[in-house]
Amino acid sequence: MSKTVPVIWPKVFLFGDSITQFSFQANGWGAEIANKLARKCDVINRGLSGYNSRWARIVLPRLLSSQGSACDSIAAVTVFFGANDCALEDKNPQQHVPLSEYLENLKEISRLLTSAGVSSDKVIFITPPPLHEAAWEKECILKGCPLNRLNSTAGQYAQACVRAAAQCGSDVLDLWTLMQKDGQDYTVYLSDGLHLSDKGNQFVAQRLWDLLESRVVHLPVILPYWGDIDASSPETSLLCNN
Repeated sequence: MSKTVPVIWPKVFLFGDSITQFSFQANGWGAEIANKLARKCDVINRGLSGYNSRWARIVLPRLLSSQGSACDSIAAVTVFFGANDCALEDKNPQQHVPLSEYLENLKEISRLLTSAGVSSDKVIFITPPPLHEAAWEKECILKGCPLNRLNSTAGQYAQACVRAAAQCGSDVLDLWTLMQKDGQDYTVYLSDGLHLSDKGNQFVAQRLWDLLESRVVHLPVILPYWGDIDASSPETSLLCNN
């Protein structure tokens, strides 16, 4: 009996906070990307609700070590932090990360990925989206706290993310700028002032795919199309190296 050839599935690794964690829900941007890459990649959701870049930097080596040698098959990584880092220090000190540290944390995340074999050209940074303060304030009040984020502050962190991406040699999806471009009503992209609505998820999926497609377009469909399988000897088709 011939030796069975293992099937290697390339991976797209989504690393971020709750906006990434929730992206596999119905109509989520992560689910849309996974659907586009069916039979080509495993899309791995490593979104960690409430996390900031400080905690992300600490935990990333553990996440990468759990992949083992599979890091070699990572086709792309998204790094999507900042919505928690930009929390106001006097209102939410637990999640707040100073702007300068946020920038350095993103660069350290890039360095850790590179040391694990994921080159910077495979990394796509994503900035925090804009914040609708009136809607988010209602959420804060329901939780018994005052408004703890500002759109202008989110913009500062978005700019820092753009700078980090440039310094690391990676692409960046600047949601904060794109969602407010030409004075459009960005609030339609948000469900509660901070997290994404269905329209916001669609926005992210479309723009991210524009950046991601070039990194995965060369990947073949894994295992043969059913019509190409030799029905009289399926092993010949199914156990070959493709």
